[in-house]
Amino acid sequence: MIAWRWLTHSLLEKLTMKNGLRKLFAPLLNPFENGEGDYAYKPMSRGILIVIALLFGGLTVGLVVMSQQMALGWGAIIPVSVFSAVSLFCLIIGGLGTDRAVARVWGSR
Repeated sequence: MIAWRWLTHSLLEKLTMKNGLRKLFAPLLNPFENGEGDYAYKPMSRGILIVIALLFGGLTVGLVVMSQQMALGWGAIIPVSVFSAVSLFCLIIGGLGTDRAVARVWGSR
C-alpha cells in the first residue's frame, strides 16, 4: 500500500513537472505542435533528437573548456551560443514535444 502511494505520488510529480515545463516552453513548442492532418512520426526520431542535443551539449562544454585553456576570451562566444542554443532546442523538442512536434522538426508535414 505504501509502495503504491509512493509510486503514484512520484508519477504525479513527474506529470506536473512536465506540464509546468511545457507551459514554460510553450512559445517554442506551439509552432511545432500546431497544425492538422497526417504526419509521419518514427519513435527513433525522438531518440535521435535527444542524442543530437547531447552531442551539441558536449561540443558546448568542450569549447568552453578549450577556450579557457587557450585564452580565446570573447572569440568563442558565438560558437558557444550557437551550439548551446541548438542543444537546448533539441532537448526541449525531444523531451517535451509531442509526436507532431518531433515529426515537424524532421520535416514531416
